[in-house]
Amino acid sequence: MNIHEKINYLEFPARDIDATKAFFSRAFGWTFTDYGPDYTAFDGAGIDGGFFRATQTASTATGSVLVVLYSADLAQTQAGIEAAGGTIVKPAYAFPGGRRFHFCDPSGNEYAVWSEPDAAA
Repeated sequence: MNIHEKINYLEFPARDIDATKAFFSRAFGWTFTDYGPDYTAFDGAGIDGGFFRATQTASTATGSVLVVLYSADLAQTQAGIEAAGGTIVKPAYAFPGGRRFHFCDPSGNEYAVWSEPDAAA
């Protein structure tokens, strides 16, 4: 696989690294490797990345990029996010090509989840 000049790694701010790790582990099954008290790397997300301790958050309201995850069952994924402590900030809605909703992790970072229009809503 040719990875030269391709996106290889993403880093996100996290107010509470332990709560963020617990959320993503429970909601999506991600695993983590800590590099000191202020950084943790994740894998199992489709792309590797990490969370660094920060007071800021990533939100579309402040112009941040929006990371969008895919789900074959939107309702199931939403229920898992809520059970893990995530907050739905934009309920599921239709858009050309599918349906999606937005949520925040325990640190306040915004993400979205999408599915095809005929996937479980």
